[in-house]
Amino acid sequence: MKIIHKGLVEYLPTFEAMKTFNAGRNADTEDELWVVEHPPVFTQGLAGKPEHLLIRDDIPVVQIDRGGQITYHGPGQLVVYTMIDFKRRKTSVRNIVSALENSIIATLAEYGIEAAADPKRPGVYVGERKIASLGLRIKNGSVYHGLALNVNMDLSPFTHINPCGYAGMEMTQIADFVQPCPTPDEVAAKLTAHLETQLTPKADNNE
Repeated sequence: MKIIHKGLVEYLPTFEAMKTFNAGRNADTEDELWVVEHPPVFTQGLAGKPEHLLIRDDIPVVQIDRGGQITYHGPGQLVVYTMIDFKRRKTSVRNIVSALENSIIATLAEYGIEAAADPKRPGVYVGERKIASLGLRIKNGSVYHGLALNVNMDLSPFTHINPCGYAGMEMTQIADFVQPCPTPDEVAAKLTAHLETQLTPKADNNE
């Protein structure tokens, strides 16, 4: 699996690059993890309802093809796009979702933050507060989009929406628990290591 650090990049060109990568891949295309941050942007998933955008401001809203409702991306949030051929890995989308959640939970545990997944709603939570969001697109036996982990960012734009369609959902971030807060790059090093482990087919782990 190739890990590519793209830095702070605009959302829309990255979205187009994901679609192009997925459409052009073949049986020999190596899976990739794209590690990025984005300037402020709201992204609205396929099931997104306009009423979940509560306040219209100068932050752009981009309609995209992942599952789920509306969420927010901004500087200080670690985003990892998972460009994975799940059929070749002989796994399921459900297993990939669990791998992403478990990787986030393990990363947070390294910072002394106790987090958990919720079987009733995607993402990772610290108590009732959401610290990471997940959203995937399945096409041609592969997945793209991925996860967003709040590290040290301005959380106020989340109050302009019902995050992931949940009214009153309170968000949190690593900076609320750890000072000095690690940088997104430092968190990415731990998270991608866990992702590589979690996403490796179990048969391979036993060899």
